[in-house]
Amino acid sequence: MTALTSAVTAPGVLGRSRALVRPALKEAVGRMHPWVGEMAAYSFGWCEVGGGPAVASGGKGVRQALAVLGAEAAGAPGRAGVPAAVAVELVHTFSLLHDDIMDGDAARRRRPTVWKAYGTGPAVLAGDGLFALAVETLAGTSAGPAALRLLSASLGDLVRGQADDLLFATRPWAGARRVRPGEYLAMAEHKTGALLGCSAALGAVLGGAPPAVVTGLDRAGRHLGVAFQIVDDVLGIWGDPEVTGKPVHGDLREGKKTYPVLAALDAPSPATAHLVTVLESAGDPAVAAALIDEAGGRTAALAEARRHVAAAEAALAGLPIPAGAADDLRSLLDFLVCRDL
Repeated sequence: MTALTSAVTAPGVLGRSRALVRPALKEAVGRMHPWVGEMAAYSFGWCEVGGGPAVASGGKGVRQALAVLGAEAAGAPGRAGVPAAVAVELVHTFSLLHDDIMDGDAARRRRPTVWKAYGTGPAVLAGDGLFALAVETLAGTSAGPAALRLLSASLGDLVRGQADDLLFATRPWAGARRVRPGEYLAMAEHKTGALLGCSAALGAVLGGAPPAVVTGLDRAGRHLGVAFQIVDDVLGIWGDPEVTGKPVHGDLREGKKTYPVLAALDAPSPATAHLVTVLESAGDPAVAAALIDEAGGRTAALAEARRHVAAAEAALAGLPIPAGAADDLRSLLDFLVCRDL
């Protein structure tokens, strides 16, 4: 499949999945306490504070698409994966609510985060409510015990990844205790890859797939997650704010230890020592971005992202799944990792 074909096909896959999943997702959120449900709806981009019509759009719906495609990879209709899609969307949103609080992020998708709009306590409560609803959703399926085991294992990985990410912020830019690129990749697989892998695997479980297919889809999703996170890091430094919704050099201003930075610090480049000085003094982020590029950080990051895309494609290639589902999964891989670059 060519890059052009992927660019055309993937938005169709995302849209088809949203059309299948959104009614069930809205029905689930509608069962929550009205105030908690409003915060959940706000986080999904369905409404503004107070419940008025939304002026912001929600996310791409990557995880729900993977769940639907996971069911189709099992040879089942996409609707078989809808409960998995609802559960992973709820869990993903729960994780974002808590993540924004932990990171002190005041904005997401160009509007206040839930904790800024409603308060920290209410945002924690809304996240807890979303998590409980996700468990309830999976428990009500015919594959409830297996699905819940898969989700709980992925949540354990997510917590591990988030813990490492928070601890990275306390470590120095240079010296023996600096964060190495390999540590970052392990963190990204846990924090981002685990839930993407779980999404596809859960859909496959509900679609009746054999264990080898479930495991292979989980592996592919984890590689996709790492690639997705690295591309996000690249966009956080060099992306167009009008496209990404992030301020230019935002990650550098916040001192985040992203993959391009860590790769540059690990490179045998004359620019590295100057970069350390700029980072340690919280200097001009534009200067830091130029030094990261000069040291090869951007090039190394994109190469690592492509390596994980190739690994995801290799995982899919070895699976006995319908050709249409395999093509849709590959188009999603290419679209998500090549976006906006």
